[in-house]
Amino acid sequence: MSIEHGDSLPCVGTQEYAQVFEEVVSIRDKLVSEAVSSQALLDQIHSGYRESARNLLYYLALRHRDLRPLQMRLAALGLSSLGRAESHVLATIDAVLELLQQLTGASVKLPAQEGKALEFNTGERLLREHTEALLGVANPGRGVQIMVTMPSEAASDYELVHQLLQQGMDCMRINCAHDDPAAWSQMIAHLRRAELSLGKTCRVVMDLAGPKLRTGPLEPGPAVVKVRPRRDVFGKVIAPARIWLYPSDQPAAPPAPADACLPVDESCLKRLQIRNKVRLIDARHSRRSFRVVDQLEEGCWAEAKQTTYILPGTTLRQRSKTGKRRWSETKVADVPARENSLLLHQGDQLIVTRDLVAGRAAVHDSAGQILTPARIGCTIPTVFDDVQAGESIWFDDGKIGGVIEKVEPDQVLVRITRTRLQGTKLRSDKGINLPESQLNLAALTDKDLEDLTFVARHANVVELSFANRASDVEQLQEQLARLGGRSPAIVLKIETRQGFENLPDMLLTAMRSACCGVMIARGDLAVECGFERLAEVQEEILWICEAAHVPVIWATQVLETLAKEGMPSRAEITDAAMGHRAECVMLNKGPHVLHAVKTLDDILRRMQAHQTKKRSMLRELRLSTHTRQPPVKSDRDS
Repeated sequence: MSIEHGDSLPCVGTQEYAQVFEEVVSIRDKLVSEAVSSQALLDQIHSGYRESARNLLYYLALRHRDLRPLQMRLAALGLSSLGRAESHVLATIDAVLELLQQLTGASVKLPAQEGKALEFNTGERLLREHTEALLGVANPGRGVQIMVTMPSEAASDYELVHQLLQQGMDCMRINCAHDDPAAWSQMIAHLRRAELSLGKTCRVVMDLAGPKLRTGPLEPGPAVVKVRPRRDVFGKVIAPARIWLYPSDQPAAPPAPADACLPVDESCLKRLQIRNKVRLIDARHSRRSFRVVDQLEEGCWAEAKQTTYILPGTTLRQRSKTGKRRWSETKVADVPARENSLLLHQGDQLIVTRDLVAGRAAVHDSAGQILTPARIGCTIPTVFDDVQAGESIWFDDGKIGGVIEKVEPDQVLVRITRTRLQGTKLRSDKGINLPESQLNLAALTDKDLEDLTFVARHANVVELSFANRASDVEQLQEQLARLGGRSPAIVLKIETRQGFENLPDMLLTAMRSACCGVMIARGDLAVECGFERLAEVQEEILWICEAAHVPVIWATQVLETLAKEGMPSRAEITDAAMGHRAECVMLNKGPHVLHAVKTLDDILRRMQAHQTKKRSMLRELRLSTHTRQPPVKSDRDS
């Protein structure tokens, strides 16, 4: 563009205004040049997203340099500091230039071939339209949607689904990593029935499992059942342990929660009566006893007031009714092996193997020194082809950290660097993260391709787990096109460092489809990028998506303690309120999920009056009426 200056300039700050003006003009030229050079890319974008894609390119070009010095100068001049330009980048810059032009007397001639910039309200309108297309129309009084992950019980419990919809659920999320198509169909059928009953609508979102890199199996632990009563701080029993005894040849589940379930001979059960005492010698050679408290056709209940360790074959003795010195005996038929784990400390070595042979704990000598390190397998052995020595590795959502010391054909040697002071247990089927490794994992597994047939027919939205690169998005688009018929909207789950770094390219690819969104999957993302960087990373994702007018789903551990235990932490309430920056907030399943939905609905409604995106809403501030008034001066004081 060309610039012409008038004959006269303001006498105050003339040079400063002129310098800032020239700098903003230079920035604008670079933005427009970037969009022009990317025209071929823009031509591939769906018509409903083309202006949004151009705005995203403007924003990426704007953020290519450090703008803080310019922001300070603009703010000092009383002008916009460009800090809220995401949804309308060029319009914000043009507004600043127009004011600077009036102050300097300069004129700006825009190139004739340049399109009209998005107006301020247009960017917000596009984001709102894209959000409604993806997630449905928002609830009155609450612009942010609520998504709820379905527990397995939702397949058999219509009332649960009905109450979730009644409390404010806008999107039902079904995780394809759990249950099966039959259960998914039941969940959706319950939702459709609830929609008719309540006169509401709700989107079905299905989450593809993706490539789950997890720890392999471990050798089973000892077959022993620990029965322990509850005690108070003084060691007194306040609740005995509940033991369910059932016939070994006719297993029967306990009618209520039990601390232990023991299979025994059926003839022995028939001889038991209420208040009978059953005696035994436990695994520690301690004399113990149970007292029968209820007799049912399927089994009987007994109570124990002492801690007892029971092995397979443990003899249970009951005094016979026919004589004081005669006893009837039976043996505990079987007890399940306990889940094993590896106790790891800082400095330990861990061997991660290619195969899924059951792992085992470290072997120590008589002095406590390690003879053979602990070992465990992993579910996707091909990752060994992509890792290198010196790269970090994390287990179980970041609870255990390590560094890869050596890569061998059949195993990787890891030095543990991060655990709790007393050590941390690593169990089977726990997540593995390799944030510094360039993994060549396909985003869609064979299971995903199989599930996609169901998803394409029944879901409004499909979530692409572990989306790492633009080719992953293209693969999903191709598979949906191959299936034909209705095509669900695509949501990119950002849960790896690679996915975060490639987000702009993946967004521009997803915007070739008619409808798309982004989920900030903060669990794995925190491990991949570092917990200390999570706040920064999620802010950047929000900015990028707002510039693209693409709705964001704020996910993972939102009100998790409330959903699981019935009482939220203070930090969780603050985190849920911050979720108002997104277009949707996701809750995970838990026994108290109904309470969590109600609480989240209330939080989001309250926050709507205070903030939208980064902009504070200046509603009446009640604190402003509580300022201390100066004392009235009396005649006596004068």
